[in-house]
Amino acid sequence: MLTYYTLRKAVSDELIIRFASPTLAALKVGSLISYRTTDFEALHTTVEQWNIKLNPKGVVVTLLQQKKDLYLMYVHRPNLLEHKLKQKEVQHILCPLGYPICPLADSIEHLMHRLDHEEQFPHEIGLFLGYPASDVQAFIRNKGCDGKCDGCWKVYTDVQQAKKVFAQYKKCTRLYLELHQKGKKLEDLTVQRKHI
Repeated sequence: MLTYYTLRKAVSDELIIRFASPTLAALKVGSLISYRTTDFEALHTTVEQWNIKLNPKGVVVTLLQQKKDLYLMYVHRPNLLEHKLKQKEVQHILCPLGYPICPLADSIEHLMHRLDHEEQFPHEIGLFLGYPASDVQAFIRNKGCDGKCDGCWKVYTDVQQAKKVFAQYKKCTRLYLELHQKGKKLEDLTVQRKHI
């Protein structure tokens, strides 16, 4: 689910915890956060600081897109993403859209290009978030209609499994926010996972 957040003051670590906890916990390949701000320098500085804290734990924060004062940030685990993009059913979706599977940076750069130049939102972005390939493909084919269940993504196939995952993500986010409010630092909440 894409979340919009308006920045009224300096960006705090709570923002990334609120919207990317499952990725920080290594439960999810990636998370998207959409920011609205007029202070690009503060946002850029925050992203740099997050990368200093999170890169040693296997998490990367990338600014994917800017449209006026709206910024799309991608928080992801490159090792999990690389594994996901190598899956045949994922390649079946991405290759016809011109995505190079390796190196990973080229795949992300192609996604950025599609975000900036395609008339319609590139819904294959769900694969970069770890959503099931069958659901992403069905979403694209059905133009977002006729899903069986809505949550972090629109579910077309395994509803029971998706509901379990949604509950896991929600529980993780709630726990991470509680721990952060009790003084746990972002880097201490982030699970170190370098290999699958």
